[in-house]
Amino acid sequence: MPTVSTLANMAAEIENSKYFVREIEKNDGCVLRMKQCYIGDVGCVVWDAAIVLSKYLETKQFYDPSAGANVWCGRTVVELGAGTGVVGLMAATLGAQVMITDLEDLQSLLDANIQENKSLIKSGSISAKVLKWGEDVSELLPPPHYILMADCIYYEQSICPLVETLKQLSGPETSIICCYEQRTEGVNPEVERKFFELLQQNFSCEKIPSDKQDPEFSSPDIHILHIRRKD
Repeated sequence: MPTVSTLANMAAEIENSKYFVREIEKNDGCVLRMKQCYIGDVGCVVWDAAIVLSKYLETKQFYDPSAGANVWCGRTVVELGAGTGVVGLMAATLGAQVMITDLEDLQSLLDANIQENKSLIKSGSISAKVLKWGEDVSELLPPPHYILMADCIYYEQSICPLVETLKQLSGPETSIICCYEQRTEGVNPEVERKFFELLQQNFSCEKIPSDKQDPEFSSPDIHILHIRRKD
């Protein structure tokens, strides 16, 4: 009969067999180890836009020479549509107090990646919560300093709920950083057009040029926007 420890090891092997790992090196030499699912929906893998946004958080415009630290230290951050959680985890390793959010189905993957990378989080913090766009955000208030979102513009039916969540969750001082890959096939151009048309009713957008992004992790097809509520 198998021992308790043997059964535990077997369970761990079965659990680990669901995942494969992608490593993302930080500027300080530490490595984020991101578990991805062999089987699952779009949120189960690390998309290029998430890596571009993660590395953008490390760029020099987020460093405050007068304070001798990056601006993420002590800032509150909510990531929407977190998927694997790589963007939020990057922010947490930089000192932010982070809440990563996604649907119920992705919570086990988010929790696994938090556990996998918790040794890299020193002054920051991170936890995961279920959030369906368009529904109540009161548990995430007051408005965070930053809202982060990578590759969240792809389902037409999610556009209105996403913008509604941005309206409910953001305050006058909230900076929304959105990174997305521009796709030219199928319904993607129309989805993007509708999203920005709806967004610009209440928000202003500034596109970040490539020379302000990470020099290695950037692409002409991947765009970073700073978004703020209009006065």
